[in-house]
Amino acid sequence: MRKYVLFTCAVLVVLGLLFCHSRIVHEDTEAPAPVVQGIDTVPMLVTQVQQCAKLYTAEYRVHKIITHDDVVRLKGTVLQRDFNFKVPLGDRKIAIPMDAKLKAYIDFSQFSERNIERQGDRITILLPDPKVTMTSSKIDQKNVRQYVALTRANFSDAELANYQQQGRAAIIADIPRLGILETAQANAAKVLVPMLKEMGYEEKNITVAFRKQYSANDILQLIRSEE
Repeated sequence: MRKYVLFTCAVLVVLGLLFCHSRIVHEDTEAPAPVVQGIDTVPMLVTQVQQCAKLYTAEYRVHKIITHDDVVRLKGTVLQRDFNFKVPLGDRKIAIPMDAKLKAYIDFSQFSERNIERQGDRITILLPDPKVTMTSSKIDQKNVRQYVALTRANFSDAELANYQQQGRAAIIADIPRLGILETAQANAAKVLVPMLKEMGYEEKNITVAFRKQYSANDILQLIRSEE
């Protein structure tokens, strides 16, 4: 009977050791946790940005007064002496108020991976060249002021149309000083930065910039007319 008890205890010990060994082997051979691969966000970003198509980023309303002073002067030479004086009652003057609307936009239809630079956690978006359009211009007819002397004819429609063209040209020449491209860049960033933050980039690591600093002559080349 004693031998039977000892034999039974020995069997239980062996079974216990085998059970523990089986648990250890099972735990050690569990499949490793899957490694999450990083997602390449560039193609996704390119697709989303291209969907913006033509993004209008700034609008300016410009008011300008075009003035013209038409004076008749008498010039000549008498006794070898030159003279040049204004003819009395020969003046014509006009002031033409003009309003124009300017819009800046960025065309993202050709946006690609070439517009994206990444260095570690930092990302830079190089915006396509902006465009500036004069979408409308008109004369404020009610506030046109003119003075025509009795000896002079009134301003003709052709003259008024010519002055309007001069006014448009003057407004376009002023565009580089309006800061419209800086506004366009800042507003484009307001659209792109939230998009990049949703993709996991921190705002401090995001830069939105144009490919270069545009000179006044560069800006004039970027101007289009939609009238």
